[in-house]
Amino acid sequence: MKKLARDLKKGDRINLAGEVCVIENIEISDIGKHGKRKVRIEARKQNKELVVIIRPEDYPFEVE
Repeated sequence: MKKLARDLKKGDRINLAGEVCVIENIEISDIGKHGKRKVRIEARKQNKELVVIIRPEDYPFEVE
């Protein structure tokens, strides 16, 4: 199932490059000069590595 970046919540499990990550923190910025808000996602891989992803609010993520 796909979810847009703006609809993700803390604790959601997303698929990043074939690895399942759990979202630990999510922040949505104000509208920037390109007309879209950005979403900053901090997610933890299963090996405990922290990954930070910044995407536009309408970017689709695969959710487990």
